[in-house]
Amino acid sequence: MFTVSLIASPLRANLTEALAQGLADRWGGGPVRWLNPAIAAEFDVADRPADFQDAWAELQRQTLDLAIQPTEGRRKAILLADMDSTMIGQECIDELADMAGVGPRVADITARAMNGELDFDGALTERVGLLTGLRDSVIADVLASRITMAAGGADLVATMRANGGYAALVSGGFTAFTQAVADRLGFDEHRANTLLAEGGLLTGRVALPILGREAKVEALVQIAAARGLTPADVIAVGDGANDLGMIQMAGTGVALHAKPSVAAQAPIRINHGDLTALLYLQGYARQDFVTG
Repeated sequence: MFTVSLIASPLRANLTEALAQGLADRWGGGPVRWLNPAIAAEFDVADRPADFQDAWAELQRQTLDLAIQPTEGRRKAILLADMDSTMIGQECIDELADMAGVGPRVADITARAMNGELDFDGALTERVGLLTGLRDSVIADVLASRITMAAGGADLVATMRANGGYAALVSGGFTAFTQAVADRLGFDEHRANTLLAEGGLLTGRVALPILGREAKVEALVQIAAARGLTPADVIAVGDGANDLGMIQMAGTGVALHAKPSVAAQAPIRINHGDLTALLYLQGYARQDFVTG
């Protein structure tokens, strides 16, 4: 048995009963269950539809997301989330670079690295090198004035934790940011790279080893094992090439507003919904949400 999820952006709320019922009828599905009127609905089917990709493309043109996954075990015990451009709306290193006067150069490297065009470790080393001599107090300034939480993130974390879940923020960014974001959103733990500073100035280096793609996969395995669970019990979300490993290993892997090369390889793509889509994918209805 499989469950089909239809999800709209909460800002658009353009999912109609006719569309949801029409797709259920087309695929011989069961009754449509509304998780949030005009925003999220689901129904069950016996088999994966042969024309699923065609339907996905049709709905993308209508700014709607479509996903299918095995019904059994949909509700996960662990949330593993990327930070930059996933749980927050920015790339922290780009914001620091802007303060250092090298914004465009670093932003270009970031975009290429997140799209899988550059080796992550090398790209991070190069970008951090360009921050040499920047006052480390700028980190607090960036956090206070430039970093915004992504829509739905607080509710996602709070709802999963209220239902016995464990939430981990795993980032290729920096602990100075993950600590603040984890505290604000209620994550149980956070892992990231450590920016090195001396005399109040950034040295242009990070502590080794670098937390990149493989380290995110290792974190998934370690965090699950520590709780007597497996990767099948994890829902993972990210947007960049360094997230692909954990997205593909997790029981439910979600590319959220991801780079094209990442989205093409992800099991589930959310291009229009916000982070609450991860709750709808697990079968949570809007009335089940816990406000974060």
